[in-house]
Formats: sequence, C-alpha cells, structure tokens
Amino acid sequence: MLEQAQQMLKQVYGFDSFRKGQADIIEGLLEGRDTLAILPTGGGKSVCYQLPALLLPGTTIVVSPLISLMKDQVDTLERLGVSAAYLNSSLDAAAYREVMRKTAQGGYKLLYVAPERLDGTMFESLASQMHISLIAIDEAHCVSQWGHDFRPSYRQLAGWIGRLENRPPVAAFTATATPEVSDDISAMLGLRKPNVFVTGFARTNLSLSVVTGTDRRKFLRDYVAQRPDQSGIIYTATRKEAEDVCADLNRLGISAGKYHGGLGDEERAEAQEKFRFDEIRVMVATNAFGMGIDKPNVRYVVHWQMPGDVESYYQEAGRAGRDGEESECVLLFEPQDVQVQRFLIERSTSDPERRTIQLSKLYTMMHYSRTEKCLLQFIVSYFGEEDVPSCGKCSNCLDQSEKVDMTEDARKALSCVGRLKGRFGISLAAKVLKGSREKRILEFGLDRLSTYGLLRDWAEKDISDWLYWLVAEGYMRISEGEYPTVSLAAEALPVLEGKVTVLRRRSTAAKRRTGASSGGTANMPLFEALRDWRKETAAREHVPPFMLFFDAALREIADRQPVTTEQLLAVKGVGAAKAGKYGSDVIAIVRRFRADVSAVTQEEVKLSAFDGPEIRGTRNIKAGRGADNNGASAGQTAGLSSHMQSLALIRQGHSITQIASQREMSRVTIENHLLRCAEEGEPVDWEDFIPQQHEALILETIIQIGTERLKPIKEALPDEIDYFAIKAVMVKHSIAHSTE
Repeated sequence: MLEQAQQMLKQVYGFDSFRKGQADIIEGLLEGRDTLAILPTGGGKSVCYQLPALLLPGTTIVVSPLISLMKDQVDTLERLGVSAAYLNSSLDAAAYREVMRKTAQGGYKLLYVAPERLDGTMFESLASQMHISLIAIDEAHCVSQWGHDFRPSYRQLAGWIGRLENRPPVAAFTATATPEVSDDISAMLGLRKPNVFVTGFARTNLSLSVVTGTDRRKFLRDYVAQRPDQSGIIYTATRKEAEDVCADLNRLGISAGKYHGGLGDEERAEAQEKFRFDEIRVMVATNAFGMGIDKPNVRYVVHWQMPGDVESYYQEAGRAGRDGEESECVLLFEPQDVQVQRFLIERSTSDPERRTIQLSKLYTMMHYSRTEKCLLQFIVSYFGEEDVPSCGKCSNCLDQSEKVDMTEDARKALSCVGRLKGRFGISLAAKVLKGSREKRILEFGLDRLSTYGLLRDWAEKDISDWLYWLVAEGYMRISEGEYPTVSLAAEALPVLEGKVTVLRRRSTAAKRRTGASSGGTANMPLFEALRDWRKETAAREHVPPFMLFFDAALREIADRQPVTTEQLLAVKGVGAAKAGKYGSDVIAIVRRFRADVSAVTQEEVKLSAFDGPEIRGTRNIKAGRGADNNGASAGQTAGLSSHMQSLALIRQGHSITQIASQREMSRVTIENHLLRCAEEGEPVDWEDFIPQQHEALILETIIQIGTERLKPIKEALPDEIDYFAIKAVMVKHSIAHSTE
C-alpha cells in the first residue's frame, strides 16, 4: 500500500517524494499500528494521517484543539478534492445536524472533532454507526501535564477510545515533546505498543537570534520597516503590550493587527482572517494566537520578551517558514522578563507541582537567552536530540567578537557558590561576591567567607549576569521550585582544578541579525505577477492566498517558467487538482511574461542611453546638498525640540536637577522630557534613573496593580522609590502609563 500512497502523494498534493519519516509513519498506520510521531512544525504531520485516511476504508477522526485549525485543514482538503468536514461550536444547529447525517452515511474521509465533543451522547451514538478506520490526535502534547499547553479535555480521550466497540489504530502527533512528555503521551492516551518516530527537531530554514541590551521599541520599528513585503508575528507576554506594540506599528504606517484573550470572538476571528488573507502583514499577539496557525508564508517571528518555556518558544517561533523558505526568529531578551514570567506562572496555577514544573522550564528558557552556544543546538538538545551540528547562522554562530579568558573570574564565582553549599540563590551569591553589607549577609555570617567581596569592583547586576551565564554554560545548576538555589555542576571541578579554560565573548550585548531574509528568485517580475494573480483569485474565492499556491511554488514557477500542464505538474506542490483548476491561468501569465521580456529588455537598453553623465552628475549634486544640510542641522542643539534638548544635555553629563535649573523648568518637566524621548524611540540610559535593586519589584507591582493610576503603585512600594522611577520602568518595558 505504500506504493499507492506514493502515487497519491503526487496526484493529490503534488509532491514527488516523502519528507523525512513520513513514509515509515504512513506504512505503520496502514499496517494498523498505534503511532506516536514527533515531527517539527512544518514537517508534514497532516500528510501522515491524511494519506492513510484516503487509502483506508471508512472515516478517519482527527482530534484537534482549535476551531481555526480545523477550518483551515478542511478548506485545504476540499480544494484538493478530498471529502472532509468538522464538528465544533462554530456550526449552527442545522449545519451540525447535516454534518452528523452525512458522516453517518460515510460521506467523509476525514472528520475533524474538538476533544470536548467526543464525550457527548450524540457523538457516541454517531460513532457507533461509523466505520472508524483511524483516530489521529493532533497537538498530542496537550494531554501531558509536563508539557506547555496542558488541556484537561485531552485526558478524556483514552476513556472514549477504550469504549469504542472496534478500537481502530490511534496516531498521536506533536511538534514539541521532551522524552518525558513523549512517555506521558503514550501512557495518557493508552497507546498499544506504539511505533515511535522522532524525525528531528532541527528547523534548518530558521535563523534564530537573541537580542539583548537594546531599545526594544526602536529595534522592532527598524526590523519591521526593513521587511515591507513580508508577513510576521510579534509575540508579547501581556494583552497591554500587544495593544501598545500594535498601536506603535500602526502609527508608523505599518498594517498591523492584534490578537489576545481580551478581545471578543468576532474581533479575534476578523484579525486572524485579515492576517491569513494578507490584508494585514503583521500580527501582534499574546500566546492566545496559538496552535495551528496555518499560514505558511510567515517570514519572521519576533518575541517582544522571553516566553515561559522552550516548548512555547519553539512552537511559536516555528510558525515562521512553514513553507520551508528561509525565515527569521528573534527573541528580545532582558533579565526583567524573568520576573514577568514568574508573575504570570504564579497567577496561572495554584497547583504546587504544576508551578514547580513551569518554574523549572522558565529557568531553562532563561539559559537559552543567555547561552553563547549554537541556539539551534541548545533547543534540539533540550528535546533529547544530540550530535546535531552547529547551524552556522544563529546569532551566536555568527558572532565573531573576540573571546576573553575569564577563567580566574569563573574560579572566584564557582568557589563562592561551592561555599554556599546549595543553600542560596543567584541574587544572594552575587551580593556575597560584591561584598554587600546587607542584613541577611551578616546574619548568616557570609561576610566571613574567603570568597566574600572577590568581585567587589563589579556592578552587582554584572555579577548576577555572570553567574547566570555560568549556569547557561553548564558550570552550575539552578534547583527547581519556587525559591531556586544555585549549586555547582560536575563541569565546575575541572575549572576549579585549573584544567579547563573559561572563555567568554567580549561583547555579549545587542546580538542581532540586521539583514532581511531574501528568499529571492531569478525572475522577480514574474513572481510578483503570479502573486498579484494569486491575491486577486483568492479574493474572488474568499480563501487565503496560500491555499492556492505557497510562495515556494510560485517562486519555482517563476524560475522554471512552465508553458504546458505537464511542466506545471513537475513543480513541487502542484497536484492534479490545482493544475486542473488554475493551470491555464498560470501558464497564460508565464507565456505573457516570456513574450514581453525581450521587449522590456529592449526598452531598458533605450532608456539607459538617456542616463548620461550630465544626469548622473545632477543626482550627485542633489545628494551632496542634502548631506550638507543634514550635517549643519545635526550640530545645532538650539534647533532641537524642547524635550530633545533636555536629552542632549543628559548625554553631555548634566543631571536632571542641573538641567532644570539651567533651563528654568521644573524637575518633573525635565523627567517628562526624557520619558517622551524614550517613547519616541530615543535610547535612554535607564540605569541612571531606575534603582537596580528595585526594578524587578517595581515591574511586578505594576503588573499586579495595573496602570490606571500611579498612586496605588507608589503606595505599595518602598518610600525611596519615586514616581519618576515608576514611570521610567513603564516606558522601559513598554507599558502604557498614566498621566497622573
């Protein structure tokens, strides 16, 4: 039957060969074997159960957690000529009954069902009338409490499957599962001696980057502006941040939409549809914009701050490049992100065991954000895959900054942590190394340790960063639980014995990829013409453009320029159904392009004759004048706006008090000048205005109390924290602040 599957792969989907692991998975399912398949996002999971569904008698039930995902899958299958339907709450009563009736008559090869529907009396009655050939469970990690998207409704699946009179083979699919989660999936779903396939977690078409020590708002503005024709997703941790970031992009004229749990169902659905139909090119969202976002041409995913675990990050980042094209994933990280995520974890669950699991995952995500190892290697190693070569294109692999011998400082830090005997956390270890006279240090007698004050010349924040880096590199470990402690790992001993050298990059801040991903094609005019046709045709048919052809298929058509149906069918991703429906249009565009291209070339030759030295000289003169004028205005501080004058004086080393006196303004006015400059994207050195020891506390209090009024926040904080520090934290972390 595998040979039949191969033929159907070409006929229905337009692919000549299976991707890695697909043939083995399909063969096992056709033989009736339970299966657990872990394939990366974009690795072709749906084909693994859809092809067996087409070849096996009866109907395949697909358990899926999201309404939007079901609709996308069914729409795509129907366009390929496959009979499919879904049952969920989006259907009205009449439509629901019609799907039930047709299902009972065997009218569908695939039926998508939400897990909550399976336990109902109506569905149980329907199941008894069906010939169920296969049960496929998508996003199967939702069944495991050790995973990142645990859903109690998934725990009902094993009971429902067990009650079926003729239990069919069961296949569980997921993209992100550690070995622990994989074992839990098999147990919770009651899989019987399953075939287990792990095809690898490496998404080699993704370029991963971590950016730290930069102005997030300015970075994002520049990043998105450099990619005017690309679709992207910006993930934020909170609803408020999603609102603010979206508003900021819209002010710049960028077509951005928003998606979070605070919006109504209709508003969320409308935003998602506009994004899928390319009516807006950027979606700013919380993790509510979740699993199954079936938009293959997302070229970049930016995380506004660090998410709570590696699984969530990789799944969300993996929504870029699902068509296999080169894409970018950027994480904007600052240490304060950890406090935000701790707060969200503590608010999301009261189960101590669940909280411990989530906090442990948070610390691993923090290590990812700080490591200097290959980022792709870090991720795949987390999922249990070893011996994967460096990707060669993540921000760490591309960082060519000089490495410095830090062995002596490492030995000081490791010696201190060793003497603390795993009783204290990073923060207190940093204070000991700094030589702090804090009350706790003296009470515990830690000032009498031989390592006390060994790094007294360092800033305490830098010591903490150094300790976290040593954890990320494997020299130390952080315990699980609500109050994590730090202790030495086995890798510390060779360093302490002087057998191993510790090297760290001199510059670890603001690592970034600045170039936009190209994904170019030899014939861009034809590619653009095909994209325009696709957009118009999709609009007429009321479907997203990617449902007609992926960008990769259009790019290959532009490069190959097929002029017959046979040649078009040779393009990857073009099957018989698509060729039959759209082939004549596509071929006509290609033929028109080929007929016009020589005439266009001749016209370009004629036009180039007019671009003589005189014209080129005029252009250069204009460019030179512009540069002179810009240079003159840049040097005149008096020409700056009032708030920019205040920032210029700060940068010259004046204090806020001095500037207020010099300009005969109040201190509050100068403070507001600085806040306004920061909101407009100007870099501000926040360490001068936000007390380092209080920043995390201020941020947590803001999140807890809200931002309607500043007074309750001020009253909840120590007296020495003033209103300006609170406002500065809000601006630094892009939280809209009150004018109180």
